[in-house]
Order: sequence, then C-alpha cells, then structure tokens
Amino acid sequence: MNVRRRVSTGFFLAGLFSIASAARGDVLTDLIVSVLVDGGNSYAWQKVALPGAVCGNGSQYKFFVNRTGSPNLLFFFEGGGACWDYDTCSGRAGVLGAANPNGLADDYMTQFTAKYVSPIVNGADPGIPLRSRTDLVTKGWNIVYMPYCTGDVHVGNNVATYSDPTNAQPPLTWHHAGYTNTQAAADWARANFPSVQKLLVTGFSAGGTATSAAYWFVRKAIKPTRGFLLNDSGPIYPAPLSTSLSRPLHTQIRASWALDSVFASLPPSFDRNDFGSINRMVAQEFPGDQLAYTGYTRDYNYSRFSYERFYAAHDKESVLSYWKTDENALVAALKPYPNFSYFIPHERQINASHCSTIITFIGSHACQRMEKKHNWWEYLEWPPGQEYKCYSEFVPMETFLSRFVNGGTVTRIQEPANGYNADDPGMKIVAPLINGALGN
Repeated sequence: MNVRRRVSTGFFLAGLFSIASAARGDVLTDLIVSVLVDGGNSYAWQKVALPGAVCGNGSQYKFFVNRTGSPNLLFFFEGGGACWDYDTCSGRAGVLGAANPNGLADDYMTQFTAKYVSPIVNGADPGIPLRSRTDLVTKGWNIVYMPYCTGDVHVGNNVATYSDPTNAQPPLTWHHAGYTNTQAAADWARANFPSVQKLLVTGFSAGGTATSAAYWFVRKAIKPTRGFLLNDSGPIYPAPLSTSLSRPLHTQIRASWALDSVFASLPPSFDRNDFGSINRMVAQEFPGDQLAYTGYTRDYNYSRFSYERFYAAHDKESVLSYWKTDENALVAALKPYPNFSYFIPHERQINASHCSTIITFIGSHACQRMEKKHNWWEYLEWPPGQEYKCYSEFVPMETFLSRFVNGGTVTRIQEPANGYNADDPGMKIVAPLINGALGN
C-alpha cells in the first residue's frame, strides 16, 4: 500500500472515531468494523449438526459450509483460547479461557468473529478508505468453517469435571470433544466434496494449533490431490526435555484433554513425549504437501497461555523471552524439511501482535533484512519518523499466500527485531481502532 495513502487513511479513521465516540458501544463497533473490514462475508452458510458432536457444555456442535462449485476446499479452524479448569472453561476467565462456553447459536456465522475476522475465509484482504480490497488465493473456494467451543484446540477427547475454586457454583462437567467433532466434520467433507484438488487447512490462535495437531486426520479423511497447511499463531513448540519451556503446558493439556487417546492414531514418527514432533511427522508423512507456520515474535497473547501459569517470572518481557527461545527452536526444527515455510514478522500493534491473518493484513508483512536506515538521506524519505527500512524483499502476507498456495514456493523469513510497524504513522491510528473493535 502506498504510504501517503496509508497515512491519509489513518486520519480518516481518526475522524470517524471522533464522530462516533458518543455512540453506544455496539453501534460504534459495528460502524468501525464495517469501515475497517469492508463488510466481512455474506455467504449462504449451510449449518451441519452431526449426531454425537457436542460443545464443551454438552450442547449440539455445529459447523458451517459454503459451497461454490470450486474444486478446492478451505477447512478452517476458528481460534479463541483454551481451558483446563473451572475458571477457564466456565467463561469466568474471559478472553484467557475457552471461546463460546455457552455453545453455538444457529446464526453464529452472522456474528463478529465468523463474519469479519478472517480475510482468508472472506477471500480478500479487506479494503478501507483509500485502500483497495485485495483478492486472495482462497476467493471462490468451498469452505468448511469449524467454530470453537470445546476449549481443547479442536483435538481433545475427554469429559472432565472441574470444581469451582470459590465453591460458589456446582462442579462443571465439560466435554473436551474437539477430536470427535473434527473427525466427524472431515468425514462429512470427504462425502460431500469427493474430488478436492487443493485442500488448505488453516486457522488462527487455538485454530492454528488445531491446524497442525489435526492435519493428519483431516488430510487422511478428505484425500485431496494437493494438501496445504498454514498454522497462524498456534505453534506447537518442540519440548523434548522435562526442562523444555513448553513442557509444563503440554503436560497439563495432555492430561486434561486425554490426548494419549488421540495420539494412539498417529504414525510412529510422532513422539507423544515431544508435542513439537508433530511438525516433523506431517512433513515426513506428506512430503508433497506445502506446510507453513506464521506468527509474530512479539505475540503477547498465545505466549501468556504457554508460560504465564507455569513460571514464577511471568512479566511481559520474561514471557516474550521464553517465546523467542521456543520460536528459535521451532525454526531450527523446520529447516530440515524442504516443504516447510515459515513467515515470522517481528511485531504488529494489532491484537498484541497475535495472529498474522486476522481482520486485515495491514502490518502483516515480513522482511529478512529489516534494519535501521543506513544513510542520513534515507531519513528524508516518506513517511516522516520512520527509522526502519527493508534492505531485502518486502513480502506482504497476500504475496506469501499466493506463492505458497499457487506457486508451491517455500518462503522462509524470520524477521529481526525492528520498529517498522511501531513507527508507521498509519498504524498508530488504525491499530487503536481495530483493537477497540476487538475489545482489547
């Protein structure tokens, strides 16, 4: 996007915010979001409710389908936290707990997350004033959309009872039924889309974790000609040792979600004592598929789930240092596999740098040589105040997606620490508006 245009857009949105600031919160949110993300999607979603598929509270699980006649299929896992105790499963913990603890409404696909949150689902990076809408490689694809209501990254296999630590409420019976729901939906997709050419399995946050954790099951069920895996900000980090930084989290969810019963179906190249070996397993099992991870180095959302409850030093910078160590280990683990891409920008001031593919791709770009400007005259370039410049290829998210899905191109960028997005004058105005709409 042209930088002058980006700055002008920021001032326009600032004016919009000022005009609407006296409105009720829901009206303001709808107004801002409708401008920021160009209306979301308005697909004719088909609701599918299969016997035996349930949400965490025991209510009927349902997924939603958009049929287009395309030979390609997007199998999309929604994100939204995780849970393994009363507070996080009941909804008491808020955004750090399970999404949709009260189940799923029949009109779920008209609500905020499903309608607006994913440009990949909507087939376009949304336009905002003075910035054109950009079609993505998934435009026109069939879609299976998997809402999230089980708190187990779509792969749990347990019915648990959680006691209220305050004793104010009776014990909570919670169905970690993600595995059953995912397998049932994948089998349904095979029956209803019997000749898929390209299958893209993707999702964000907990849905990103599901993308990697459930890829083997989904791909085996649907049997596409070509498979693509894109995990957005739900990394399954290597944890081969008892002292590995992500081992406490893995130990916790392994027990709470009865994951050994799910692991029993995976090939022996997966080591159940090292969850991160799932990346190696899918790369080896599907050498002709294109696989990728994307996420920010300064992600201060998923990182909190990973470490905050398990380490005494859990201030922001400590948590992010753990995350960086695990991120480096993941990159090292992916490098031996020629079909594995990674696209890791440093930071974005939207949603605490969590998720690369949600809401808008503004700030979702990566540059291997993003550095402070080398020469004094470069500081005269537009926009004013920008200290950083890309000295290698500047790759926007939409370009990465096109190369990944259409070109079958492996891209590997782990961006160094930089303040490019923080300096960007448009980001300084747009990010608070988006964060306000997201509720953070």
